[in-house]
Amino acid sequence: MSAVEPVPPRGRLSGDSPGTAPLRAVFVDAGNTIVALDYERITRRLQDEGHVVEELAVRAAEARARVRLDPHLAGGTGTETPDVFGLYFRYVAEELGLSWSDRMGQLAAELKGIEPFGLWSVPIPEAAPALDDLRRRGLRVVVVSNSNGTVARLLATIGLAGHVDAVVDSGVVGAEKPDPRIFRHAARVAGVAPEEAVHVGDLYSVDVLGARAAGCQAILIDPVAAWGPVDCPTVRDVADAARLIATMA
Repeated sequence: MSAVEPVPPRGRLSGDSPGTAPLRAVFVDAGNTIVALDYERITRRLQDEGHVVEELAVRAAEARARVRLDPHLAGGTGTETPDVFGLYFRYVAEELGLSWSDRMGQLAAELKGIEPFGLWSVPIPEAAPALDDLRRRGLRVVVVSNSNGTVARLLATIGLAGHVDAVVDSGVVGAEKPDPRIFRHAARVAGVAPEEAVHVGDLYSVDVLGARAAGCQAILIDPVAAWGPVDCPTVRDVADAARLIATMA
């Protein structure tokens, strides 16, 4: 598998269109947006099971697996259940060309249960500079994440807490994306109207449709151009998202 190639931004935001509210806040997902999966751990565990895989291939397979998982979330199915993670991991395995088995299911359960924060525990290198740039532009930056109440502690542990203004965790507020209530709550925390915010995340049904239902704009993270045509801007990573947002802030 070759290295992941950059994906030019596609689509546009409407913040510079007549009649559109000025942008005052940026909401960012945590997992797959500013916090990465522990791809090294996943790769090592698959290798321990006798599978011939490399980390770059795992990264690309996971990005494609998100797209396959998305239709299962379109009806508002929660993202934090073991069943959803098991399906997600199954898609990762299949994208790697690996056969699914009971043992693979056990491995998925083991990986999901890693303490204290699970698999999403590695800061994305581009995240801190991108978040700082957005804040220097006078934008409020709020993490909006589906989680189990541990996101604020995770961000503090991995050094990202000081780069955002607030954290909204579904496990704390009692509403999970794509429920628009979590985005409206984030807007209240930021002191803005939902129409004055743009959300950056990695799942169309959860992040894009949820944000829009609340009145926010949205940008979709698409590191390997796996989503195909979608009706929103797509970027490779949060750094590209920050550059796109800068054009309208």
